Amino acid sequence: MKKTTISLFAVCCLFSEALAQNKQTLSRILIMCFITISIPLTAQIKYSDGNDSWNPNQLGNHRAVIAFSGSGNVAKTTIEWRRRDTNPELKKIIVQDASGKEIQNIKTENINRENGTIFFEPISGKGTYYVYYMPYVDEGTANYPKGIYQKPENKADAKWLSNVKANLKDNASVTEIQSVNAFNSFYPMEVIATATETSALVAKNSGNSFLVFPEDREHSIKLKSDLPQRWIQKGVQNTFSDTAMKGEYLAFQLGVYALEDLKNIKVTFTNLVSTTGATIEAKDISCINTDGTRYDGTPFTNTVSVSKGKIQAMWCGIDVPQTAAAGTYNGKATVIADGKSKEINLQITVSNQVTKNGGIDSPEKMTRLKWLNSTLAQENTVIAPYTPLTVNNFEISLLGRKLIVAPNGFPAQIQTFFTPEMTSVTAKANDVLSSPIDFHFVDSSGKEVQWKNSGVKFTKKEAGTVSWENTSTSKSVQMDVNASIEFDGFVHYTVKVTALEDVAFNDINFQLPMQPTSAKYMMGLGQKGGDRPATFDWKWDVAHKNQDGAWIGAVNSGLQFSLRDEKYSRPLNTNFYLQKPLLLPTSWGNENKGGITITPNQKSVLVNAYSGARTMKKGEVLYYNFNLLITPFHTINTDFQWDTKFYHRYSPIDSIAKTGATVINIHHANAINPYINYPFIEFKKMKTYIDEAHEKGLKVKIYNTVREVSNKAYETFALRSLGHEIYSPGKGGGFSWLQEHVGDDYIAAWFVPEIKDAAIVNSGMNRWHNYYVEGMNWLTQNVGIDGIYLDDVAFDRITMKRIKRVLTKDGHPGIIDLHSANQYNKSDGFNNSANLYMEHFPYINKLWFGEYFDYEKNQPDFFLTEVSGIPFGLMGEMLQDGGNPWRGMVYGMTNRLPWSDGADPRNIWKVWDSFGIKGSEMIGYWSENCPVKTNNEKVLATVYKKNGTALISIASWADADVNVKLNIDWKKLGINPAKATITAPEVTNFQPAKTFTAKDEITVPKGKGWLLIVK
Repeated sequence: MKKTTISLFAVCCLFSEALAQNKQTLSRILIMCFITISIPLTAQIKYSDGNDSWNPNQLGNHRAVIAFSGSGNVAKTTIEWRRRDTNPELKKIIVQDASGKEIQNIKTENINRENGTIFFEPISGKGTYYVYYMPYVDEGTANYPKGIYQKPENKADAKWLSNVKANLKDNASVTEIQSVNAFNSFYPMEVIATATETSALVAKNSGNSFLVFPEDREHSIKLKSDLPQRWIQKGVQNTFSDTAMKGEYLAFQLGVYALEDLKNIKVTFTNLVSTTGATIEAKDISCINTDGTRYDGTPFTNTVSVSKGKIQAMWCGIDVPQTAAAGTYNGKATVIADGKSKEINLQITVSNQVTKNGGIDSPEKMTRLKWLNSTLAQENTVIAPYTPLTVNNFEISLLGRKLIVAPNGFPAQIQTFFTPEMTSVTAKANDVLSSPIDFHFVDSSGKEVQWKNSGVKFTKKEAGTVSWENTSTSKSVQMDVNASIEFDGFVHYTVKVTALEDVAFNDINFQLPMQPTSAKYMMGLGQKGGDRPATFDWKWDVAHKNQDGAWIGAVNSGLQFSLRDEKYSRPLNTNFYLQKPLLLPTSWGNENKGGITITPNQKSVLVNAYSGARTMKKGEVLYYNFNLLITPFHTINTDFQWDTKFYHRYSPIDSIAKTGATVINIHHANAINPYINYPFIEFKKMKTYIDEAHEKGLKVKIYNTVREVSNKAYETFALRSLGHEIYSPGKGGGFSWLQEHVGDDYIAAWFVPEIKDAAIVNSGMNRWHNYYVEGMNWLTQNVGIDGIYLDDVAFDRITMKRIKRVLTKDGHPGIIDLHSANQYNKSDGFNNSANLYMEHFPYINKLWFGEYFDYEKNQPDFFLTEVSGIPFGLMGEMLQDGGNPWRGMVYGMTNRLPWSDGADPRNIWKVWDSFGIKGSEMIGYWSENCPVKTNNEKVLATVYKKNGTALISIASWADADVNVKLNIDWKKLGINPAKATITAPEVTNFQPAKTFTAKDEITVPKGKGWLLIVK
């Protein structure tokens, strides 16, 4: 380590300058002279890539390479490692020789974040040794590891330690610092400045409230509490220079280092002007940290504050017009905080080269940060198979359904027109309500408030959305209703209640009276899907239960309701609900006084959402908002079910084609889609695979959602700079890379050990959804994906509609299937997957409900409501333990190929094809029109009917083996019983071949069934 010297002449010059000014200046210069003389300067240590040459699970991700050229049995080296981790003295040190033999005799001294001294026995003499300084062990599970850093150990023997002298000079040198691979490297942006270097920089810039360090897009700012050594070496600069192509989005960073607490940091820009007078306008330059567009298309603004001693990366972007003239453009970026400002000169050279797609085909250049503010596919255009909304007086018609608006703005009646089989729409109405939906305000004397309402005024009549409003007033309170219905059957109500005087209420309740015929089943409010209980009483419990509503309905008519206020924020799901639960609505919850009762009578099933006694001061406002989903959304598409046979694995195309599958679902953690929810790194391989599949008549869908984001995302630290907007706050931990580079304040999510893919939980509704929509559009247009496979969903229906639009654009099929693990557990807040995701069902093609669903112990009503999708216009498949193929076929479901042992649907597919199931009419056991029943209510039958023939699926929920007879309505079946034959084709692992007559008893084993062909 060398110290700088400063010449006497230089010192004299500084004193002369001081004398010409004042004593204060002289004092500052004396301090600067002292600091300058005292700063140690060292040669830059070489940082290199270890090329995965050691096992990080035993040794950690980082090591120093030591050259020993001395003699004796004690080697000493001082490693200037400049570590970002805290408390390095609490981490174990492992020393090995070049052959990999671990050295037991080691001693450490003065271990700190800047450097550390290591004594070790050079057991192999002169040569190379390795010091591993962050070893960890993975605890937890394979997919949710917990990297635990090992604690120091003292294994050295006393005799060797007696030779370790404190005054021994270094006799071993650090030749380089290595990370196990390039992705794990700390260099250069996580190599910290020393305290002395930082103090000198601060002293040199005293009088400033903050410093700004311009940084290019290739060096993401990662540290929050330490300056990187790179900035010390570069010094404080006031110019940023870079080069861009025409049409490129050029990202850059302004690193703000706070010398005092800062509030409300903003960045403004001037026009960039070339020497020839060409201009890039300031409106084409922005800072994503403070401004943009939210996922729902509304403006995004954010206040950025930085505490003293902390660093904030302000990511900015210049959207260079494609028509920009080549040349060098100059302008300014001004960072403003608390009335103080710093100007940075921008010097951007635009080349003659024109980029394609704004450069987004090169995401490693951060070009896709522009996507965060996208408005792609926001227009509420009608999506097939839905039809434009029509309004006739106060009747609003949509696909298979109708809403009639009462004078107070609430639904007077809701009707559906689907047949019980769910395969067609008729003119016969199924009433959902027994009387109008309404609010009831009961004052402290027990009297109900009487209203005078303004009548309904329609504010929007478009193909995709119809909106209306109403105001109702009484002496003490005013109720403003704003409502809308969309083409898919989603109804949203904003109900603003304003006190016109101080008032007390015994209760404010919302009554939803349903027709008993449309209230057979229930799901939600802590209730598993199935038959509706006779009576029901529920209280809010947001700390433990992810429930704010329920679905009540029949197969062909129903309603989901959810109760919210203006502060609603979507909770986390899939094991993380308890870390970000629902907010108790101030209105409905009323400090846990609120709840819901469901009580039936002969004419109605009354859902009563009460909020209990409360007082309101004059001018006080409450929001009793609610959403409705009118179900079903459309008819079931049985031909799609028979035609679309999924294969769930990345395998050679030819081998998949031989299975009879028609669609390949590419999960993550494979060669063409390695990283979870970030399918942009191996896209060239993906395109090659998809092109081959298309040539051979198969479609390809990929796994991609936004529930969590891979740490391999190029934009990880740019997203991290946005605080908690994209990444959810949390306790940190998890896989070692996350701890070492992200640091803290995150939730570690899914991990794939084979490829070290570590994901971070997405916070919910944020601008990453804009990125997601743009990404899906890019994959559809440029890679040729035929749809997506969703593994649970962390976004709302706004994003789902946008996704469906971009996936189906330009004639692409846009197939979406949704898999969910059963959410009915403590970690997920005891929600039902179908209830949780119902808002997405209008755009889903198939359900895979899925892991942890019990296909053996649950009854048919559970299958129908929670698993099959049929009451919502969908069909599904099974997963857990291969499902139950006999029960599955009653709902048209098979299991997933290839997944678990015994989960091979190909033999059932062969029955479908040999029978010719495509074009058949599916008539389920739930329909009074089903022509086949059994004489045992625990053995159910569904019929797939064609001209002159039928396939009958029967399945048992009886507690033991039973013998049943078929009760066949031959007229409904359209077959002459005198000529009819009933055969069971042989189906491997399903049933033996057998022939029956209509009078025969059929033995049905417990939990199994038959597929019978009647001709």
